[in-house]
Amino acid sequence: MALEMKSHCERCERLLHINTEAYICSYECTFCRKCAEELGHCCPSCHFELVRRPKRKRIR
Repeated sequence: MALEMKSHCERCERLLHINTEAYICSYECTFCRKCAEELGHCCPSCHFELVRRPKRKRIR
């Protein structure tokens, strides 16, 4: 099962491209780096840890 790779921060609505540094919880709530840091790397929805989202490589 692949990650959904949401395109916007759920807190500030910042655009998150596929390779933008973003943070997710185990439910795939998605936040930009700045918001994740301000939240103490804790998801405000489920209270699980926010970890760096893996980057996707483009296949040519």
